[in-house]
Amino acid sequence: MKKREFIVQDLLSKIYQEEFAQGKLPNQRSLALEYQVSRFTIQQAIKELEEIGIVRVIQGSGIFIHEKWVKNPLIFNSLTRTPYDRIESKVLKLEERPANREEQQLFQLTEGELVWHFERLRIVNYKIEQLESSLMPVKLFPNLTEAVVKQSIQRYVEKEGYRISHYISNYTPVTLTKEQGELLMAKRGAPAMQIKNRALLEDGRIFEYSEIIAIDYSVTYIRPFDRAIHRSRSD
Repeated sequence: MKKREFIVQDLLSKIYQEEFAQGKLPNQRSLALEYQVSRFTIQQAIKELEEIGIVRVIQGSGIFIHEKWVKNPLIFNSLTRTPYDRIESKVLKLEERPANREEQQLFQLTEGELVWHFERLRIVNYKIEQLESSLMPVKLFPNLTEAVVKQSIQRYVEKEGYRISHYISNYTPVTLTKEQGELLMAKRGAPAMQIKNRALLEDGRIFEYSEIIAIDYSVTYIRPFDRAIHRSRSD
């Protein structure tokens, strides 16, 4: 993941978790020090947040969060519209390992704490449609097993006593690599969609980060129209 993209996603997570109690982000110099990047990279990240209507930058005053930016769109794609009994998963990998620095920041872990890393193929109506690579903190889910990964992660998380709140998703069109094509039974260079998800609990913690490569992908959003955000993007 590129540094700018990681910063955008991380700031989105923190905004949703209401870590900025005053409704204002730290200044660009502070953010550059926190993420150990150049101010130019921070400027790019802030510009992206501004363009999608999450923040507004007032010269000389700071970076302010739009109070009513959080909405709950309904999302329909091949997986979410298909009953679970017609979705299968083939587990390719399940391992636990020490979290690297970005993963520590993502899951609010300390050095030496572990994350689960699993990869699976998602099969819908007997057709391979997605290749998923996911991370979950071991301290929240010490008993994750291959049998769990074959089923619904959401169902497992809520059975463990947690309440899922939101997903923050990023979609990017890509083409398949040779390895991805072999796993998905598709041609190298075929068009696909890369989907990056951050899954949040009601208490604001991120419980899963996943990167998905999907073929034959389509998605429909149903979301309220927010006039305040629309006006802010036009100003």
